[in-house]
Amino acid sequence: MKNINFRLYVAIFGSFLFLNSVAFSQEKGSTNSSQLDVVLPNYQYEFVPDFTYEEVNERIQKMELEMEFELNEQVFSYIQFFTIRNRNWIKMVLARKEQYFPMYEETMKNHGMPVEIQNLSIIESGLDPKIKSRVGAMGLWQFMPATGREYGMLVNSHIDDRMDPEKSTEAAAKYLKALYKMFGDWEVALAAYNCGPGNVLKAIRRSGGKTTFWGIYDYLPKETRNYVPQFQAMLYILNHLEEHNLRLEEPSYPLEYEHVQFDRAFNLERLSTLSGICLSDLEKLNPSINQGHVPESNRSMSIRIPKTKAFFIKENLAWLGDSLGKSSPVLTSNTTQLTANNTTSSSGTKLTYKVKSGDFLSKIAANHGVSLEDLKEWNKLKSTVIHTGQILYLYSQGQGATSGESSRALAQNSSSSKTYTVKPGDSLWNISQKHSLSIEEIKRLNNLNSTTIKPGQRLIVG
Repeated sequence: MKNINFRLYVAIFGSFLFLNSVAFSQEKGSTNSSQLDVVLPNYQYEFVPDFTYEEVNERIQKMELEMEFELNEQVFSYIQFFTIRNRNWIKMVLARKEQYFPMYEETMKNHGMPVEIQNLSIIESGLDPKIKSRVGAMGLWQFMPATGREYGMLVNSHIDDRMDPEKSTEAAAKYLKALYKMFGDWEVALAAYNCGPGNVLKAIRRSGGKTTFWGIYDYLPKETRNYVPQFQAMLYILNHLEEHNLRLEEPSYPLEYEHVQFDRAFNLERLSTLSGICLSDLEKLNPSINQGHVPESNRSMSIRIPKTKAFFIKENLAWLGDSLGKSSPVLTSNTTQLTANNTTSSSGTKLTYKVKSGDFLSKIAANHGVSLEDLKEWNKLKSTVIHTGQILYLYSQGQGATSGESSRALAQNSSSSKTYTVKPGDSLWNISQKHSLSIEEIKRLNNLNSTTIKPGQRLIVG
């Protein structure tokens, strides 16, 4: 209420200054409209709707939930805190929500659990898969190392599955379900998730055998007494965003991906170089890989690959797997498999390319920025006929080719890029969906530093 009174005071005081300014201008005989515009107050602030305990309680009564939810002063105070004082944090969470909640909901349903349990991850981590607590808990569901290992997650210096969204969510569902079986109450199970089942059992004994969260509330650790009311406040808020003017203009959506197994040790940066996949996309999709490196001990683990690149990766899996283990320079494109050998000359680095099904000579030349005639000359070809499995030789700087020819070939590649003209109402998200690209890929192709776009702007989309 103090915030509301302060804004009211500012508005009244501003109006007072404005009216006095107008009166002063009239006394001077100057009522020019442009002068009035100069003194017109312009206050920019976000409207925060007021609400009462009774209004919130009435909304809660109408909510269709699988869990029991009863409003009290503790829950109401956290609703006030999140919707008034901590709005920026709520908006940050909302921006991340769509990345994880569809997967959360599916997992909860698969385990026969109330779907509302998914909101617990917000209280645990703010939906940050890499966040670490002061006591060493990690990931979206804040598992300690021992509990993570108990539920089948790898936790070591190279791979930490606590940061893997799918694996940690599956483990959290199993753990919470086990706690529910132990206590027979979801709120008590949430409390045990926070402070451990031992502390909850102790609270039950000290309360004289009560078995509900509010029955044992006074005997729980202080952090846990706040933990469950925060969860319930979040449950209410996510069901009533409009009533609290919490609107999100551009949420962050997950990258679509497929799992690929390379069966070898490698680092993500090398995979990015070979495949043309944005390194930040690989890191975002595989947060459990520490230091960007898959060690020999975890060579059999599968890697998430953006769906737009999955076909290329699978088509070239044997070559990529071999090249990931080499340190020699590699020249690649998104549609070819090309490796370099160690011989260099004044003409440039000699490279080999193995023809695959669907290839034709002009396509190979164009994809690598060389002329068709150079490619024929390097391989002593009298025609453009090639066959699957044939080995072709190329040079990073064309042997006998001029820089002008190489430039023309590259220019042909550039001119063949697909473009899209931004329309009113467009966002990078819906453009990315139309063209099967990630938002990061569009930003990279167009050298964008933010997601801000304007109608009429031309974007490269392929």
